[in-house]
Amino acid sequence: MLLKDKVVIVTGAGPGMGQATCRGAAAEGARVVVSARSRDAIEAIVADIAGKGGEAIAVPCDVSDTDQCQALAKAAIDQWGRIDGLVNSAYFHPDWMNLETHSIDQLLQAFNVNAAGALRMAQSVIPAMREAGGGSIVNVSTLATRKPMPGEGGYAMAKAALNQLTRQLAVELSGTGIRVNTTLMGWMMGAPLEGYIGSLGDQGDAFRAQRASEIPVGHIPPDADCAKAIYFLLSDYASEITGAALDVNGGDWVAP
Repeated sequence: MLLKDKVVIVTGAGPGMGQATCRGAAAEGARVVVSARSRDAIEAIVADIAGKGGEAIAVPCDVSDTDQCQALAKAAIDQWGRIDGLVNSAYFHPDWMNLETHSIDQLLQAFNVNAAGALRMAQSVIPAMREAGGGSIVNVSTLATRKPMPGEGGYAMAKAALNQLTRQLAVELSGTGIRVNTTLMGWMMGAPLEGYIGSLGDQGDAFRAQRASEIPVGHIPPDADCAKAIYFLLSDYASEITGAALDVNGGDWVAP
């Protein structure tokens, strides 16, 4: 198992890749701290993990609140005595709109959750990781920071700040054994996208086929498979990798 006995916190464990990451990390042997704002949602994930023989606890957290972030880290330590990994998957996506007319309030909220929220969580886990002599932080970012997309400017700006957080922390934490990396996700097949495709009615299948044809791997990557890159970066197999940005988008970042 890639993550056997590692204690991993996952924020933003809502529908989609956040939930897939929790379940997949547990299947790889991790003890998972499942976190999101909805207690019902995260308790359901924990029950599912436990039902399959895994270990997990549910800890509600809004990453825009520093005290809640610190409480989340403390819950992991209280339960298992250490923190080996942090996955910053919590996000806020503003409305799709061009920057020319973008809501500044929504933009600031995106920065507060996507970038500052990740920093709050990093600040909360770094002391325990430093004391233990190492750890891994994985920041979940987006293809839109490499490949501008109409209407995605506000979200991409906030995630670009997250990308810089990765590079900055990787340098600042030199010699501590704490690694910090980014995954750049693109279109992912999972509950959120399935819901969107369903909302298109008769046009849904055509949209799915068109989008798949534009991605070099020939299909829309499933979120559970994209999450495997996160497990790699959390694992000892990535012991010499820090400050990196890994494209996990089926090659979409190089497609015209």
